Amino acid sequence: MRIGILTGGGDCPALNAVIRAAVKTSVAYGWDVVGIEEGFDGLVHCKTRPLGTANVSGILHLGGTILGTTNAGNPFTYPTVVEGGETVERDISDTVMANFRKMGLDALIAIGGDGTLGIAQKFYEKGMPLVGIPKTIDNDIGGTVITFGFDTAVNTARDAIDKLHTTAESHRRVLVVEVMGRHAGWIAVHSGIAGGADCILIPEIPFDIEKVAECVFMREQQGKHFSIIVVAEGAFPTGGTLSHRDPKQAGREQRLGGVSDQVAKAITTLTGKETRAVVLGHLQRGGPPTTFDRVLGTRFGAAAARLIRKGQYGRMVALIPPDVESVPIKDAIAIRKIVPLENDLLLAARDTGICFGD
Repeated sequence: MRIGILTGGGDCPALNAVIRAAVKTSVAYGWDVVGIEEGFDGLVHCKTRPLGTANVSGILHLGGTILGTTNAGNPFTYPTVVEGGETVERDISDTVMANFRKMGLDALIAIGGDGTLGIAQKFYEKGMPLVGIPKTIDNDIGGTVITFGFDTAVNTARDAIDKLHTTAESHRRVLVVEVMGRHAGWIAVHSGIAGGADCILIPEIPFDIEKVAECVFMREQQGKHFSIIVVAEGAFPTGGTLSHRDPKQAGREQRLGGVSDQVAKAITTLTGKETRAVVLGHLQRGGPPTTFDRVLGTRFGAAAARLIRKGQYGRMVALIPPDVESVPIKDAIAIRKIVPLENDLLLAARDTGICFGD
């Protein structure tokens, strides 16, 4: 067997732990392993590197991915510059299928979020033997209780909120902390609860900014002259829309950004309180993975190799406690996993006085 491994989408803590486990397990089976660089773009341009046990030695604790990754390069909508300088999206998936065969690959392990796994499913339907591994700090992929990288991202955000508490209290300010979470508020909810936030704004609950201001007023009346508001990048006001940083580019998802600034300005206007916005951004993607993510990544990587050994293609490894099992990729990406509104997680937050702007 000769298998390929790629990492697509945004980088994520414990990607290297997954690669390491997949490679070591595959080598133990007597297989050759090829690392495909920069996601599916590496299959477009045949950018590869050999992967053996020596190549993955010492990477377990490292953040990022040794194979590189990209949010662009979807072969089914590949940005191509045509005559006149215009950029259009074209389907070049047949080229990828031909390159896959030319490389002599027998199977592929695709590690990524809903975008990468969506591309993988399309290639599986075109006849490419592959398995998927769910990767996203947003924790919004279905079929698995949790994705690797989420725990590290939450700990990074919580640590930042802990530090911001002292400066907010010292200056009697309101601090709006923007965390990642395009469609789901898992990071905001977990880090907000753990970090003692007073208000958490998430995509699942459109917020009323006056309710948020009311929360700040109530704390003032209680003698608490500072507030911490955690907001997911995908949160939006009732009747409003998502905040975007840049115009849509060919072959890329439109970048979100700016909701924390909007909330901060509105809070200042409505309450008169000095308010600052802090965007954590890519800090949440970087750094060494937590113990939980290293272990989960190792389990996922080894399980993916086992799926290939059994010939169970078109499936994604998934944590279904207490074991790592597998589900069809198409089922995992069919419905995005968002924060359930009646879950005891939100009930506990509300019971302890956290406002969600509704």
